[in-house]
Amino acid sequence: MTLPSPAYRIVTPRLVLRCWNPGDAPLQAAAILESREHLLPWMPWAANEPVELSQRVQWLRKCRGNFDLDKDYIYGVFNLAETKVLGGTGLHTRAGESAREIGYWIHKDYTHQGLATELSAALTRVAFEIDKVERVEIHCDPNNTYSAAVPRKLGYVYEGTLRARSLNSDGSTSDSMIWTMLREEYPGSACATAQIEAYNAIGERLL
Repeated sequence: MTLPSPAYRIVTPRLVLRCWNPGDAPLQAAAILESREHLLPWMPWAANEPVELSQRVQWLRKCRGNFDLDKDYIYGVFNLAETKVLGGTGLHTRAGESAREIGYWIHKDYTHQGLATELSAALTRVAFEIDKVERVEIHCDPNNTYSAAVPRKLGYVYEGTLRARSLNSDGSTSDSMIWTMLREEYPGSACATAQIEAYNAIGERLL
């Protein structure tokens, strides 16, 4: 009998999305260091980088623990050979009951190639078809036009902009755009035809 969700490993035409493991620390550290300046305007946590290896390992252990306990689902974004970290993403539970929020960042050398769109389409499919949620959200800074283009391409609906909602690394605040897709909207979206394979914790195929 196939175990239920979550999907621990998701394969798209160009990417592997999988639950972080402590052993990924060196690859993650390299990707973040190489992309730090690119990430700083949009990702407040980048201001704290680089961190000690032991601290990174502890954070990755926490990610894995939260994944196993169904508290939050944070994924590493890898190339197909899993030799390089191309970014990070997640199906976050902070959107509320029966909902997920997709977040993402992409390595500076791999931006403008449609990878954020590809992984967001895959996670949207997982959220609706495996996790059986009723709503998926994507939040982004209004000034991050490339990030805002992702939900627009995939058929998400722009609901509005929350003012001074996100806290920046310097203590200032910024606005946050909210994009959503509801279960009844999903079948007609580009996400529904995304090419993916999804596997559970013991390697059984879910999609």
